[in-house]
Amino acid sequence: MSNLYLVRHGQASFGSRDYDQLSPLGVMQSELLGRWLSASGLKPERVVVGTMKRHRQTADACLARWLNGVTSALEPIEDSAFNEFDHKEVLLRTNPEFAEPGYLEQFLAEQVDGRRAFQKVFAESVARWVEGKHENEYTESWPEFRERCLAGLVRAAEAAPDSDVWIFTSGGPIAAITQHIMGIPDSKVLDLNWSVLNASVSQYIHRKGKTRLKQFNNIAHLTLPDRADLLSYR
Repeated sequence: MSNLYLVRHGQASFGSRDYDQLSPLGVMQSELLGRWLSASGLKPERVVVGTMKRHRQTADACLARWLNGVTSALEPIEDSAFNEFDHKEVLLRTNPEFAEPGYLEQFLAEQVDGRRAFQKVFAESVARWVEGKHENEYTESWPEFRERCLAGLVRAAEAAPDSDVWIFTSGGPIAAITQHIMGIPDSKVLDLNWSVLNASVSQYIHRKGKTRLKQFNNIAHLTLPDRADLLSYR
């Protein structure tokens, strides 16, 4: 039996020129997870990361606190199966104007709540992708994305049977994997996707070729008195 822990990356740098890196809050979230795991007594036997910068940065910040800086013997294994879907392509298929230089910054500046306004636009774009009526317009369809993530999960489990495997990934793969395991229809999967918090932990048990969910979206390490600011979704 393998215990698979999927960690969503800490908050990324929305609105900056390079989204694919942790914000200061994202680093803090990752370090708090590491401290919490150190206190728990859990030990990582295998670590897998997606190939995006925010995955590796989250893993590095977490492991540094978890293992008190002694990480040389535990080199994370990269697997692009745990990369997020191409959010730029998904957005631009519905809103090509966002490809124009400076358009995003202008859009955010013109809104009362820029993040909320952009989330609405982005959610509509993702819903179009997931519904499956325009699959030929995307490099990777939703079913293909889900299958990619599931294949990565099985590969991670079978490479380390009877081990605790920690996988640093994004919200999309966590939602897609959970959807499959729980039999959630496509019409509801976006509600699941938007609920995955930064630096949250979801645990799955893989045994005899079958995977089941044990816990979802655990944020105990971020639930501190008077620190609601530690919780983020984007």
